[in-house]
Amino acid sequence: MLIVSATLLAWLLLQVVHEAGHVLAAWLTGGTVQRVVLHPLSISRTDVDPNPQPLAVAWAGPTFGTLAPLAIWGVATALRLRLAWLARFFAGCCLIANGLYLGIGSFGAIGDAGDILRHGSPSWTLWLFGLTTAPAGLWLWNGLGPKFGLGPQAEQVSSRLALGCLAALLATCGIMLITSP
Repeated sequence: MLIVSATLLAWLLLQVVHEAGHVLAAWLTGGTVQRVVLHPLSISRTDVDPNPQPLAVAWAGPTFGTLAPLAIWGVATALRLRLAWLARFFAGCCLIANGLYLGIGSFGAIGDAGDILRHGSPSWTLWLFGLTTAPAGLWLWNGLGPKFGLGPQAEQVSSRLALGCLAALLATCGIMLITSP
């Protein structure tokens, strides 16, 4: 239950952080956010019109979507929080997903990768982003198996933690369903 709920929760929250990057960049560059789609059964997106700096707004999603989770993990680690490893798992998810999204997406010019290419960034910048972030995300995941009860040195998974993660997932889904356009 912990593995599934933590993974699904990380997927939903990474979309929130990614779209927050687009929203912040739109506001900072004078754009107007028309709509943010965050629904548990769809891929997220942010519609900006007018968008005076589309390249900056397009890059901001994956960039903020990787830096913010790293900062969260850094703070959790610095504060020596007992569950800082969950922030590490989340940061790893964000680095892997955003890196693969741009790196692989560049070949089909889909989503943000397509926007970034259409607005002037060369393909190699997306590949470099992906080749930097995705392996870093895997590095963050390295050694977390025992925390999830996996491997020869598996730790006992707390039922309270597993239920808490499931409750957070359900709450996040509920909020997304209620607030989704």
